[in-house]
Amino acid sequence: MTDSSNLDDEARAELLCYLVVGQLVAQARTGGWLRTDHAVELLNIWLKGNGARANWQDRPYLGTLSEKVALDFARLPGFADSDSLAQLFTDGWRLDYRSSIVRRIYAACEDELRPN
Repeated sequence: MTDSSNLDDEARAELLCYLVVGQLVAQARTGGWLRTDHAVELLNIWLKGNGARANWQDRPYLGTLSEKVALDFARLPGFADSDSLAQLFTDGWRLDYRSSIVRRIYAACEDELRPN
């Protein structure tokens, strides 16, 4: 089994965005961040749905980073309602990039991943 990644910068930002929204949904529903097993499950759902591979270094890094980015959004009005957050997804649990909120989260993810 190889441990290679085929994530380019855009795919890495999309995956991080997906994990951030998952973190926000978990926070709204439970008052806590995603458990590790749920973060791994979300990561695997996104990877499989996009025909992507992430190496062992990207997986924990993106999981941890998703909580940090989500924390910035969780403080804002409107990000505490799980029903509203669920509307950020389309059929098949793909993020709806037509949503200005999803695009805002994606932009924050791009900024977070950009080398200093």
